[in-house]
Amino acid sequence: MAELRATTPCAGLLPLRAGAMWLEEVDPGRITSLMPGPGQAGALDAALHAAHGVGWPDPGTAHLGDGAAVIWTGMDQAMLVGPAPEPALAEAAALTDQSDAWAVVDLSGEDGPEALARLVPVDLRAHVFAEGATARTLLGHMSVSITRTGPERLRIMAFRSMAGTLVHELQTAMERVAARRGLETGAPDG
Repeated sequence: MAELRATTPCAGLLPLRAGAMWLEEVDPGRITSLMPGPGQAGALDAALHAAHGVGWPDPGTAHLGDGAAVIWTGMDQAMLVGPAPEPALAEAAALTDQSDAWAVVDLSGEDGPEALARLVPVDLRAHVFAEGATARTLLGHMSVSITRTGPERLRIMAFRSMAGTLVHELQTAMERVAARRGLETGAPDG
């Protein structure tokens, strides 16, 4: 009988380094889509706070907690990332396990926003796109969610089927920014 092995979406592709930027795959834990029922957003917010210590996000924001995050993904939609959802959440929202559907990577380093500026139509510089900001946008031709999780760290979520393309696009942009920095400073692009 054949032996099957589970692999991550970016298996064998990451980590990568270019200049002062690092790209690495993240194991986000469980990913559960949340859609509150009619008039249930307040109840869902309370249930999320009670169960996971994070609330329902406003558009364009993410609530980043210790071991749990709720990331806005669209009108009346968000994702609980990290823990398995507490059953009480189902009283206020439709829940769908999305754990195997996403490739999740972190782009770190001060030049990360500059590399992404070549790929996305959103200003991701830290003074504009602060920690906890999130955007559902296009990266090239791929639909992605981008969330700032730290001063120099952006979390990018793309559909699992696009993992190879995601890494290729990011690697190319990172290498070009690093090469330009090397020309500007006279240093190799590492």
